[in-house]
Amino acid sequence: MGFERRGFLAAGLGLLSLPTLQLFAEDGQRQYKIGACDWSIGKQQNIGAFAVAKEIGLDGIQASFGRPGDAFDLRDEQVRRDYQKAVQDTGVEIASLAMGILNSVPFAVEDVAVEWLSQCIDVMAAMGQKIVLVAFFGKGDIRGKPELQDEVIRRLKQLAPKAERAGVILGVESYLNADDHLRILEGVGSPAVQVYYDVANMHYSGYDIFAELRQLGRERICQIHLKESGHLLGKGPIDFVKIRDVLHEIGYYDWLIIEGATEKNRSVVDCYKDNCRYLRELFATS
Repeated sequence: MGFERRGFLAAGLGLLSLPTLQLFAEDGQRQYKIGACDWSIGKQQNIGAFAVAKEIGLDGIQASFGRPGDAFDLRDEQVRRDYQKAVQDTGVEIASLAMGILNSVPFAVEDVAVEWLSQCIDVMAAMGQKIVLVAFFGKGDIRGKPELQDEVIRRLKQLAPKAERAGVILGVESYLNADDHLRILEGVGSPAVQVYYDVANMHYSGYDIFAELRQLGRERICQIHLKESGHLLGKGPIDFVKIRDVLHEIGYYDWLIIEGATEKNRSVVDCYKDNCRYLRELFATS
């Protein structure tokens, strides 16, 4: 569509500016996919997550990667084959992996956690996966602990070359603000280490999530959790309409992974059907 044609449409519609029309055009070509964390739908590190996700109407799941020897340990080639079969049978994709286990076995202090993340890189390469969430909550929280943040930088610098060779991204999810996240990314100095941005964690930590999304930019955000606490998406204090607009602005058109966002006295499946419906109405989705 040429400039004159766009200008004609904007004038004819009266209220729509050229940037708005361009966003509509982009939406038609760049569509989001909607997923959920396997733990949020009651199937943490469990192949049953695919069937539940299909019932909800999701495009994919974020699959947990845990301790060696746990049920559905993705280090096991047969488990990986079973997961691939579940993808084929249900049409539900694997959007990314997640290492929530690091909340109890902290990456900053436990050497075995570094080894597990290294193993996860191998698994991602074998599965054709591109992103793993590296969690820093619970015992692994590094907020306000610059010495632990420095150790995280050192450890990630060790793993980053392997991640680069495998073509995968290690996504740091934590309670850190954008400045501290950037300090880690710049300290590591590798495109294989990015931020896994959780809008609820950041909102409830008191940060300006819209300014942070702009500050980090598309090139530093590997994936996003859309989450609420005690509410369905769109019914709590987080402004998801504005989140949509800022994601358009920075050029993020990728997976939107739902976490939390349930109401009391309702099943997870019913809550997530509502969450999924809300996001499909709000975003251009496949």
